Amino acid sequence: MRTAQEWLDAYGQSHQNPTNKTIHWVCIPAIVLSIFGLLAAVPTPFESPWLHWGTLLAIGAVGYYALISIPLAIGMAAVSGVMLVLVQGLAGLPIPLWASSLGIFVIAWIFQFIGHKIEGQKPSFFEDLQFLMIGPMWLLAALYRRVGIGY
Repeated sequence: MRTAQEWLDAYGQSHQNPTNKTIHWVCIPAIVLSIFGLLAAVPTPFESPWLHWGTLLAIGAVGYYALISIPLAIGMAAVSGVMLVLVQGLAGLPIPLWASSLGIFVIAWIFQFIGHKIEGQKPSFFEDLQFLMIGPMWLLAALYRRVGIGY
């Protein structure tokens, strides 16, 4: 298995352009939020509004991140918690959660592809689907570096 730095370096190779990086800072969190929202909109056997398929994905994702880096997994757990709170906020809007989540998903991916067009590189996940999980970790690692937290 690759180390955290190897994953981050590989992901970063197609994310050098400042405009593309800025787009990613907005769109990756939006995509994560939208996926959690779409999954939260799917009926579940659970009685709690906090326990849904999006919550289960978040737990699984944090487990995946823990295999790569415990400090990044802890950060992703916190970020996922915030995202799940935001999903509850979206659920309170006068439009269905699936509709708002789908709209966010489509718009964010349009901008992601625009960013990669500007970059002149195809998105990383075209070569390895695991890069879909690395994008959020790549942003968190950049934040960790800015504030001096090791990962």
